[in-house]
Amino acid sequence: MELRHLRYFVAAAEHGSVHEAAEQLHISQPTVSRQIHDLEDDLGATLFLRSARGLELTPVGEMFLRRAKRLLEDVEAAKVHAGRMAQGLSGRLSLGFVENATWGGLLPQILMRFKQHAPDVDLELLPLNSSDQIAQLESGRLDGGFIYPFGGIAPCMETLALDTHNVVAALPSAWLSETSPPHKLEELADRDFITFPRQIYPAYFDHLQRVCLSLGVPLRSIQTAETETAILSLVSSGMGAAIVNSANRFRPPSLIELVELENLSIPLTLTFIHAASNPNPALRSFLAIMEAECRASL
Repeated sequence: MELRHLRYFVAAAEHGSVHEAAEQLHISQPTVSRQIHDLEDDLGATLFLRSARGLELTPVGEMFLRRAKRLLEDVEAAKVHAGRMAQGLSGRLSLGFVENATWGGLLPQILMRFKQHAPDVDLELLPLNSSDQIAQLESGRLDGGFIYPFGGIAPCMETLALDTHNVVAALPSAWLSETSPPHKLEELADRDFITFPRQIYPAYFDHLQRVCLSLGVPLRSIQTAETETAILSLVSSGMGAAIVNSANRFRPPSLIELVELENLSIPLTLTFIHAASNPNPALRSFLAIMEAECRASL
């Protein structure tokens, strides 16, 4: 049994005539008759009572007509859905992101535009640090991610730079009630710092430590936390200072002052990364929207 058998049968049943069915299908009348007979032989059942007045469905034919129409509707819906998936307008897309990148700037705009363009795509957004995103991209768990890359990127990955931030000192507001804001890192040499554990992102951790050591100010860490959100909450409590991404200015935390230091600069390039071999059409659709937003922002 093939789909054409179902189409010929449904057309004949709806018209009550092989002749009219053949005209609708733009094929010969003998072809329709032969295919319906083949269908009846395959089913081992008579679907029509034939008379000079035309065709009349048997009880088996009435049941089969209902099922056949549902099957054809399902096939048509599957074709439409497959077409939309091929265009990247439906399906699933899993993206990682560093939380501070979503507070403002280009990324929120990209996500909004994509949801407008492809509302039927199931967009899974996972807040992860950069190193975890890279690991999940390499394992195939993520389709793409928004990271701040430090160290080498595997050659199997493609990247697109979106925006550049820098680092700032996050200080408890209470400290600045006692003195003016610092201008250089050396002015914080005797202060305690909140840092993240090295294993979270070794490449960035080591780079930050080297830069601070080059200025003669090793960061005296008294407490660690795994995310910038947690680090800033500890700074708010007055436990210590921290060196954080300037993107946090988009959501200025309570009881904290973010201060640019004249001699401390670590450019942080927000970058979209994905496997070059990823075949997901939704990813291609997302890339097109993202590239268009990047051009519009220039």
